[in-house]
Amino acid sequence: MPVLGAQPVDEFLAAVPGRRHWLYRPRRVGLVWRSRAFRAGAVVFVLALCGLVILALVREQTGTEGFLVGLGLAVLPVPLLMGAFRWLDRVDPGPWRSLLFAFAWGSCAAALVAIVANSFATRWIATATADPAGADTLGATVIAPVVEESAKAAALVLIFLFRRRQFSGLVDGIVVAGFTATGFAFTENILYLGNAFGEDQQAGAAGFGSVTVGTFVVRVLMSPFAHPLFTVLTGIGFGLAAAAGRRHRVRRVLFPVLGLLLAMGMHAAWNGSSVLGPYGFYLVYGVFMMPCFGLVTWLAVWSRQRELRTLAEELPVYASAGWLAWPEPLALASLRARGVARDAARHLGSHPDPARGKQAARAVAEYESFATSLAMLRRRARHDGPGEDFAVRERELLHHLWQRRAVASPALTYAAQVTGRIRRAGPPVPGVLPRQSPYGQDPRWQPAARPVPAPHRHYGGYNPYLHTGGAAPGRSEGPGRGGIPGRDGTPPV
Repeated sequence: MPVLGAQPVDEFLAAVPGRRHWLYRPRRVGLVWRSRAFRAGAVVFVLALCGLVILALVREQTGTEGFLVGLGLAVLPVPLLMGAFRWLDRVDPGPWRSLLFAFAWGSCAAALVAIVANSFATRWIATATADPAGADTLGATVIAPVVEESAKAAALVLIFLFRRRQFSGLVDGIVVAGFTATGFAFTENILYLGNAFGEDQQAGAAGFGSVTVGTFVVRVLMSPFAHPLFTVLTGIGFGLAAAAGRRHRVRRVLFPVLGLLLAMGMHAAWNGSSVLGPYGFYLVYGVFMMPCFGLVTWLAVWSRQRELRTLAEELPVYASAGWLAWPEPLALASLRARGVARDAARHLGSHPDPARGKQAARAVAEYESFATSLAMLRRRARHDGPGEDFAVRERELLHHLWQRRAVASPALTYAAQVTGRIRRAGPPVPGVLPRQSPYGQDPRWQPAARPVPAPHRHYGGYNPYLHTGGAAPGRSEGPGRGGIPGRDGTPPV
């Protein structure tokens, strides 16, 4: 029986049903643990198991009532701390899955390692020295800082090694470290507050003079930033290592180790404040902790402003090539202008359907995110050399920007004018926008028909997105500056 007969092969294959109607499917051959779903499931399983074990240990020490009271009081600062670190990460926000992993690691895995290792070390020292009081002091000032900061730093190591693209600088290190330490402090606060409540129950104490209230004031109101501050020093070390690039191998090892040692030292000073007398805590808090907290906060804000300056420095080359409107880099380098652009897309069109305004605002937000990723990609290529996939990533980001330009470009131009980012008048921006689409069908804001240009003939098939083999005819390139093709296929600028 003939298989094809007189029917052409193309017509025969075109008649094959769609994928959902297939009767035969290819069998997956390979190792199970290489599957992304398997690895993600294994991580979730391990963290969930650690969480169940640590909750059981804490409940055993505090009792059911103490556990519930500690849980209710310890959760109060968590949203504030997570919101503060997320606010710092507004320029180039990392994915929530990495941040939630960091929080889960701190609250489950790191807390379990700390409570088991600290208890074992303290008991061993007490048995060896026959001095339980000295063992508690030594465990709090020496053992606990080393164990706890090392356990929390493991989350940064994992993200730094396996999610390297999401770890690009100081801000990323600070945010990941902050989420990890917030989770650790959450579990530790449950333990301390639950034990304090148990002491009050045994002593019959209540009111503002109780141990529970005192513990809550010290750990939740006065120093909720203590653990995040310690671990942020480690995060700064990893952030500096990420910014150093692949060529500086010594820095990539030295900075994280130095940050971890500083975190252990600050943690030891904080725990050792109790041996300085009744006012030792307030002395360390006012003279040491608060200045360090202010310095780290300033460094985090300065690093975020530096990221914004990167957009103003790297994106104009794409504007000159025709991919962006000339006011867009100025608007993208301002958080206020970004917010104005999203609000403009949501409200200025007088949309009869709120969903259209929300869709337009989402398109502008995605445009801002892709533009930020493009600027960071180019900065890494200039400082660390272009990677093998630089051209592929640049092409994809330019494609995403082009798909959203009809909505985002007029919104960002309008935001640049409203916020005073540009002094002279730029391209006209619609005042009252038509209702049929977020920004109407004004031909001034429509992109060209071809979103991605073909390689220019002068390069003979060479990659046009990263031209490092010499300047284009009639053009000159600065040192370390890759060529960017124009959107109409012109040579790189």
